[in-house]
Amino acid sequence: MNYMSRSLLRLGLLSAVMGLFTVAHASPKGSNPGGTNTTIQSDSTIVKKDTIAVVPTVPDSLLRERLTKLQKSIPLNYHKSVQAYVDYFTFRKASTTKTMLERMPLFFPLYERMLAQYGLPDELKYLSIVESALNPRAISRAGAGGLWQIMPGTGRDLRLYQDDYVDERMDPVKATEAACKYLRDLYNIFGDWELAMAAYNCGPGAVKRAMRRSGGDSFYTIYDALPKETRGYVPQFVAFAYLMNHANDHGIAAETYEYPIPHDTIQVSGYFNLETFAKQSTMPLADLQKMNPAITTTILPEYTNRYPLRVPRQQYGYFASRRRAILDSASQRPGVMEHILLANAEAIRYGNDSMGAWNALSRNPLAGIRNEETLTEEGVAAAKNGGKSAKLTAQLAVAESADEPEEDIEAVVLRKPKKQTYVVKKGDNLGDIADRYNVELYDIKRWNHLRSTRIQRGQKLVILKEVAETRAERLADQGTTKGRKKAEEIAKAKRYKPRYHRVQDGDTLWNIAQRYDGLTIDRLKKLNHIRTNSLRPGQKLIVG
Repeated sequence: MNYMSRSLLRLGLLSAVMGLFTVAHASPKGSNPGGTNTTIQSDSTIVKKDTIAVVPTVPDSLLRERLTKLQKSIPLNYHKSVQAYVDYFTFRKASTTKTMLERMPLFFPLYERMLAQYGLPDELKYLSIVESALNPRAISRAGAGGLWQIMPGTGRDLRLYQDDYVDERMDPVKATEAACKYLRDLYNIFGDWELAMAAYNCGPGAVKRAMRRSGGDSFYTIYDALPKETRGYVPQFVAFAYLMNHANDHGIAAETYEYPIPHDTIQVSGYFNLETFAKQSTMPLADLQKMNPAITTTILPEYTNRYPLRVPRQQYGYFASRRRAILDSASQRPGVMEHILLANAEAIRYGNDSMGAWNALSRNPLAGIRNEETLTEEGVAAAKNGGKSAKLTAQLAVAESADEPEEDIEAVVLRKPKKQTYVVKKGDNLGDIADRYNVELYDIKRWNHLRSTRIQRGQKLVILKEVAETRAERLADQGTTKGRKKAEEIAKAKRYKPRYHRVQDGDTLWNIAQRYDGLTIDRLKKLNHIRTNSLRPGQKLIVG
């Protein structure tokens, strides 16, 4: 009897211990007190979801002190939005900061030289990070393109040539020079760099209207009257100016720097096939495309006249020894060549003098807007109804926003991310886990204080889930294999209603496809049963 009692007592104690262990797993420390936290168990994998993450922050006193020391010609004012962006790109999406550090050597020497040439503040180089994430082939959903995200109409005003084969907004040198002149004239209008940068984003007309409505004369006094996407524009500029100088202080360092490929230049006239040229000259096609981002396809049309093609210096000797044979092969046209929209008979000059005509103008159209002269809502409405004067047309072209409405800063940056806890199972590797949850390997290592990619079965990993994606993140990988893979994964996980695009004057299949993640020209044509590349203004296209 005593033996049975002792046995039952041991069994009861064991049951109690097991019960406590089960409760501990069902109600982990830090779980939602309301009981809404969910735990999913599958194949020995435990994922805890919907927990609000506690994210570190850079002390505001330290941030203020460092911004004061960094400030030169352009004010680097502290604001809660600046703090939010610094924290976001330091702790939540450090991978974006790392990528910008890696791309700096590729473009910053050019920016610094060009800004100095035009007498502009050196700090403006950070504006390109906000605009394009230093991706020369970035295209926004509104059609702004290149490192400086110039709209098609504004690009034409600045004498940047665009057709289905070449888009000079993507050329780093020409686009940077155009942006310098644009920014110079904006500063001449406002006499304030914060307002000039805001106008670069949303147009000088929008800034002047915000000044009238608010009665303010500085960025933060008109802050609430500005478009939502512009409110985060200057704070993001300040944040990246800070991060590009203090990333190392927060443990963020570049892993693989990108540098310009040493190159020589050859001039191409007539039809030219870049793929054939790459194959015959032993030059990597990827290198040719990286050095010539303004070429939007792999061919140049028959009316090409002395186009300056950059080629890798390392393979130039091989090309020079077989120049005639290689160029003959690359100039062989296929039997039938499709008509491409915008291929026209106008005289097209490519070359170093492409900005010459622009320089010959006494002023660019933007400079025609005086400080007190802005478009009224009535004037805009009249223009849209067809009553445009030449002056009003020019003003509209430069006053249009260079961007589409982005996700509200409140939605993307100020909201706390949600935290998931993933328990590693047998056969897992960190790269696959990052891909599965659509996050960067670099970020998942930082969130979990990992020095390497080695993980063990049963190890718990924290994964942060954001409500949306910032512009810098979206544009950073646009047009790359990584970006396409990311878009495909998102498309598989979601069901979308059909999305449409209304064709505007100057639109091409290529630049439309670039605006929508994961969309290719072939896919666009298939969705809309298009056999040729011809488009007409007003045409409605399915894009996803």
